[in-house]
Amino acid sequence: MNIILTPREKEIFHLLVKNYSTKDIARKLNISEKTVRNHISNVMQKLGVTGRAHAVVELIRMNEISL
Repeated sequence: MNIILTPREKEIFHLLVKNYSTKDIARKLNISEKTVRNHISNVMQKLGVTGRAHAVVELIRMNEISL
């Protein structure tokens, strides 16, 4: 599978694996919580998965992010 993540999508998932909440990520990046959720949803759609945890597992497996 060859998906392309935007820099912002990668940034958000890096923060998710560091246990930041949606609210924390929004504050840190100066964007709305809805925008954070949209980025997460976009990545999940690109990967064809139904949950954040599954998206994280797939991104780690693909070497897009690390723990």
